[in-house]
Parts: sequence; structure tokens; C-alpha cells
Amino acid sequence: MDYLYLFIGFVILLYSGNLLVKGGVALSSHFKISTLVVGVTVVAFGTSAPELFVSLGAALHGSPDIAIGNVIGSNIANIALVLGFTAILMPLPVRSNSIKFDWPFMMGASLLFYVFILNQKLEYYEGIVFVILLIVFMVWTVWKSRKENRDLIIGFKTAEHSIFVAVLLILAASVGLYFGADILVGSAKNIALDFGVSERVVGLTLVAFGTSVPELATSAVAAYKKEMDISIGNIIGSNIFNILGVLGVTSIIKNIFISQPIISFDILIMLGVSFLLFLLILPLNNGKLHRWKGFLLLAVYLIYVYLVFTK
Repeated sequence: MDYLYLFIGFVILLYSGNLLVKGGVALSSHFKISTLVVGVTVVAFGTSAPELFVSLGAALHGSPDIAIGNVIGSNIANIALVLGFTAILMPLPVRSNSIKFDWPFMMGASLLFYVFILNQKLEYYEGIVFVILLIVFMVWTVWKSRKENRDLIIGFKTAEHSIFVAVLLILAASVGLYFGADILVGSAKNIALDFGVSERVVGLTLVAFGTSVPELATSAVAAYKKEMDISIGNIIGSNIFNILGVLGVTSIIKNIFISQPIISFDILIMLGVSFLLFLLILPLNNGKLHRWKGFLLLAVYLIYVYLVFTK
């Protein structure tokens, strides 16, 4: 039955990802903000809902390696797997905003996360710092986009849905993403544990992959619909939310203890993959994630998974 649930989870996530893109694009048209901003905020937070519920539940149930591994593994998968796979499907143009503000903020949050866990735990006051930074990021991103587009009428599509319908689509998609991920993660975890692997490995690979499927579904659908800004914005925003939102809220509720292998290996891979993304989206203007870069990212992810299972 676990294999059937695995398939059902994938189907729910794919359908929900489509709804989330539709709602996000409609909102960007109504509020005259770019689809990049919608991707970095609304869509990214919606697709990160599974990570929040999975990490919080794992921490409360005494599985810190799954709680922390889920976020680190998901951030690695978002860049190396999701962006890699999406770029293979369709090369992605990169807006300068992704480099000049969003990527540095993501990298800064990742480095701060590394500094915070050097003592092998993430405490409540560090979680408060994370949440405050997340609020600052959201407010600044939306304000900046509104200011830049205040007098810009041409270039925005007519919204296909009203604001009410767009919000309903996003809410329905978020619920679908949560339940789809829950079904997929539960079945994947059962299958993995049957093979006798550790919680760290389960959290970093299967659970992280399961909670990254919403990003994969949403980014792939967005690329297919030619909404390229949502594809890349979704990934960068999701990684920011995973660290500042998911771990911020979780550590405020309960301190998270981190095992040494995660500090000495997995988070360093996350930082390395994040920096690799920066190199691949250069130059600052007219950058592009070509198909060969997608294959490179995908290869990096497969090597990482192999190392996690064999170390």
C-alpha cells in the first residue's frame, strides 16, 4: 500500500502546484507586483508548508535529525534537483533581482544558520531572530516591487481570476500541498525504514525529497506556463522560508539539537550548492540556467545522495 500512497501523493502535489501558480500569477496582476516577487513570497511559502509541518512534528515527537535534516536536505534538493530538473525541461532566464537581493539574502540566512548551530543546537532566541529576519525580507520585497511598479501599467497581464478566487486557489493549493506531502512523506519513510536506514538519512533524502516535491511540481508547471520568474523565485524564496520560517518557528516552540554529521558535512554541502547556484546564474545581466547547467546540478544532487547513503 505504501507504493500506492506514494503515487497518490505525487498526483495531489502536481495538481496543487498548478493551482498555486494560477493563484500567484493572478495576485501579481491585481497588486501590480512582479511574478518574481509572488514566487519569492506567496508561492514559495505555500510550497514550504510541508517542510514546516514535517519539521515541527518531527521536533515535537523527538526526531531532531528528521526536523533539521528535512530543511537542509530540502534546500539542497530545491537547488540541485528542482532547479536542475526544471532547467533541463526548459532553460530559465535569470532576473537581476535574483542575484542582487534575493540570492544574497538566502546565502546570508544560510551562513547565519551555520553559525547558530555550531554549538549543536538551535535555541528559541535564535528562532526569534530568524522570524524577525523573515518578516523584514517579506515587507522589503513587496514594498520594493510596489515602488518600482507603481507607475507601470504596460507589462502586467489582465488577471484571469478575481482576488477572492486567487486567494482561494492559493489556500486550496497549500492544503493540497500539505496533505499530498504528508501522504508522500509517510509512505516514503515507511519504505525507507523497512530497509534499515537512519533517521538522518531519511530526513536528508526521502523526507526532504518528499517535501521538495511541491517546489518541483510548482517550478515545472510555472516553466511550462512560461512564468519563469516564479520557477526561480519559488526556489530562492522557499530556501529562505525553510531556514527563517520553518526552523525559526520550530526552534521557538522547542529547541532543536543537531548531530555532528549534519554540522560537519550536510550543511556544508548546502552552502556549497547555494554558492554554485550563484556561479551558474552569472553574469549579472541576461544570466540563464541552460540545460547543461541543469544536468550539472542534477549530477551534484545524485552524488550527494550517494554520499549520504554510503558515508
